[in-house]
Amino acid sequence: MLNPAGFGIYFHWPFCLSKCPYCDFNSHESASVDQDRWRLALLAELDWYAPQAAGQTVTSVFFGGGTPSLMNPSTIEALLTRLSDHWTISPAVEVTLEANPSTVEATRFQDFRAAGINRLSMGIQALNDHDLKFLGRTHTHDEAMHALNIARQTFDRFSFDLIYARPEQSLAAWEAELTRALSLCGDHLSVYQLTIEDGTAFAPRFKRGEFQLPDEQTQADMFTLTQDLLNAAGMPAYEISNHARPGSECHHNLTYWMGGDYLGIGPGAHGRLWTKATRQHRAPEIWLERVEKTGHGTQETFDMPTLERAQELVMTGLRLKKGLHRAVFKMVSGLDLDPLLDPQGLDQMITDGFVENDQTGIRVTDQGRLLLNAVTAKLLA
Repeated sequence: MLNPAGFGIYFHWPFCLSKCPYCDFNSHESASVDQDRWRLALLAELDWYAPQAAGQTVTSVFFGGGTPSLMNPSTIEALLTRLSDHWTISPAVEVTLEANPSTVEATRFQDFRAAGINRLSMGIQALNDHDLKFLGRTHTHDEAMHALNIARQTFDRFSFDLIYARPEQSLAAWEAELTRALSLCGDHLSVYQLTIEDGTAFAPRFKRGEFQLPDEQTQADMFTLTQDLLNAAGMPAYEISNHARPGSECHHNLTYWMGGDYLGIGPGAHGRLWTKATRQHRAPEIWLERVEKTGHGTQETFDMPTLERAQELVMTGLRLKKGLHRAVFKMVSGLDLDPLLDPQGLDQMITDGFVENDQTGIRVTDQGRLLLNAVTAKLLA
């Protein structure tokens, strides 16, 4: 059965040259990787899952990590070729590669384009060397600018990430940095607030008081400023942290947030085919050994009841600026939206100015987006 929200393929490359101290993703430092062995394993797991998604049309492909721009372009080409053996590929398919803006990786952008990548997403994170060093980034400001120039010349669609609410960062400094970012970006910009996650290198340092983040009011002001500046520039938020000019949204991430189907290939990758969810083993070596023995590295497969899946769709859909469209929600989840929502909670969120509700659907206001987790909890109480 085809999902109206699309069908995507996610490939996870778990390796980095160094682990950023704020990162809680499934990434691992490795100075050398057996590229041939990993290419064969990714192809094998893709082949193993293909029959379970027969008849789909691939609308997006995403190479994430880790640092997938450390992959050989030949591996990406082989994976994309294999996709066309299993499925129909949409003429408008979006193929994204996450990349670091180091000089070595930037020199390979043309090779990635030739391999089939048509959208680049770069983790720049800051526009000055002092904060890049604090964030554990291996590139310099000058390298980032050089990589941006190459990306602009190579790809029709490119994006980069920034992190705000960094230690000692003032509202005025963030305004200046974001204004400069607008002069550098293409049609998409991802802007994330720095949070300290358990299990990261930053967590014990923050607990020991080695650095402090801006206070909550300053963080809220930074969020509001971000919305105002990017709205004025014609790049409104289509999701909490993602901004784009209309028509330039990341199709692959929209597939996630709108409840589409997707396969997750590689260590720690998650997948979803209607009510069946999958999770691959996180440890790269264990995943690799399992794939070589059995054809896949699946750690867990479980069925999600229709109600549970619909509730998850509420949580992801409210991240989107346009919110939840009742008719689309019914098509994707199989359930009506309104009976899933707590009437008292909905009334309270509307009264407080956090939610808008009309005949088309419901959406969270800019004010409500500052408290999205609390708003969602009220709606699903």
